[in-house]
Amino acid sequence: MILLPGATAVVFDGDGRVLLMRRGDNGQWSLPAGMVDPGEQPSDAALREVLEETGIVAVISSVGGVATHPVQYPNGDRCEYFNVWFRCRAVGGSLRADGEESLEVGWFALSALPPLDEWGQLRLATASAGGPAWFQPALAPPHPALTRPDAL
Repeated sequence: MILLPGATAVVFDGDGRVLLMRRGDNGQWSLPAGMVDPGEQPSDAALREVLEETGIVAVISSVGGVATHPVQYPNGDRCEYFNVWFRCRAVGGSLRADGEESLEVGWFALSALPPLDEWGQLRLATASAGGPAWFQPALAPPHPALTRPDAL
């Protein structure tokens, strides 16, 4: 199994709404996220993905959390993602889907979210809490989102 570095942005606007995108690969709503390129910092990758996938310019407020989780794709391929997620604030840009990675983009009140997978729920909840960065403590029972492979 291969370990892949990823970064996710949990972006809030001035009204406390969160930025979500409907993914092009599976049609599900998700936080903006993607792979960290060689030589790129996770923070830079998160902000790059936000701009590429949604048209929004953001700045990072804090680290939301760090964790690994397994993924199994419909074709049977498996990998383990090492993900760093960031709490971010929108500072500019215009909402637009790129038509490939994102089919739709929008701002959502936390009380009116479309369905998110467990992994997205964990990242959103921990970044929304505004406390210290979340991580899976050593020797603790793992959070369910970290042990069950997604079916992306």
